[in-house]
Amino acid sequence: MSARYDRAITVFSPDGHLFQVEYALEAVRKGTTAVAVRGKDVIVVGVERKSTAKLQDARTVRKIVEIDKHICLAFAGLTADARVLINKARVECQSYRLTMEDAPSVDYITRYIAGVQQKYTQSGGVRPFGISTLIVGFDADGTACLYQTDPSGTYSAWKANATGRSAKTVREFLEKNYTDTSSQETLKLAIQALMEVVESGSKNIEVAVMERDKGLRRLEDPEIDALVSQIEAEKAAAEASKKRSPSDASSSKK
Repeated sequence: MSARYDRAITVFSPDGHLFQVEYALEAVRKGTTAVAVRGKDVIVVGVERKSTAKLQDARTVRKIVEIDKHICLAFAGLTADARVLINKARVECQSYRLTMEDAPSVDYITRYIAGVQQKYTQSGGVRPFGISTLIVGFDADGTACLYQTDPSGTYSAWKANATGRSAKTVREFLEKNYTDTSSQETLKLAIQALMEVVESGSKNIEVAVMERDKGLRRLEDPEIDALVSQIEAEKAAAEASKKRSPSDASSSKK
């Protein structure tokens, strides 16, 4: 049935589907995992980093990018599509500053990006953007914001969220463990969430931290290594204590 209705983007199937949009969502689900966690005074963004070729400069392959001084974006899906959307968002930020003489809010840029994505779902001769974005930043009053957009053009606000491959697993982990905490605990939670689905630990993780009035800071590999080692040590200690507790209980009964 789908073969008759997936040729043109503007044609609905009889059961109400736009197949090209659903195919774009499938491209997102095949993309590398991205996660964002909002804390009290910090927002942490992490992505799964694919291994690069030995002679390739890893700095040219970024999944976390700065949109403005106070806004950054992580994405899952097609990198080339993301590059086009990111450039549009950056131009809109500068245009807003020039016109309004003020920095755009995170909500405004999210609505702009979602609007661009939606336009590409109902025009002939184009296709949807095959990316889902996690947009984070601080508004003028210091409020931390986290939004997600998807290829259909919908957007929503979150406390913590994930997108891309195994996003459901990461989201379930965040639902169980999320609390509105300090910067260090928020950072550890984001890395723990990524470690649920990323193999090889710190080698395949890219993390950036955005703090109020300080902008975006990317963590260096040694910092990530130290945090991963600390998390693994705490996890091992917790498992060891669980194993000891039943034996302690049985010995006390004797």
